[in-house]
Amino acid sequence: MPSTPFRADLSVRLGPLELRNPVITASGTFGYGAEFAGYCDLSRLGAIVVKGLSLEPRLGNPPPRIVETRAGMLNAIGLQNVGVEAFAREKMPFLREVGTPVIANFFGNTVEEYARCAEALDRVEG
Repeated sequence: MPSTPFRADLSVRLGPLELRNPVITASGTFGYGAEFAGYCDLSRLGAIVVKGLSLEPRLGNPPPRIVETRAGMLNAIGLQNVGVEAFAREKMPFLREVGTPVIANFFGNTVEEYARCAEALDRVEG
């Protein structure tokens, strides 16, 4: 008697988002997603959480940014990022093609900067 493979429903709700599974990337360590396209099928993830975005681009801290210790590693990248406008223009087209939900992580120095980042990201399709 042939057996049919069991397919578990791993979908989850995260606020208003319906994700196909609970596997989401960690912000910061996964960049903007495209950096890992050669290592895993991004379309199979539940969501991609992009690295932190600011209103304006940031260069981050000067090197050295990472130090190895006996107990592990320390990093101080300094929130380097392309800024919300460049993210929308340069990074989102690729992420749209992948078809996996994108969760934006953004920051600011003032409440107004947070609001402006949110408004800019709200205008991004996908």
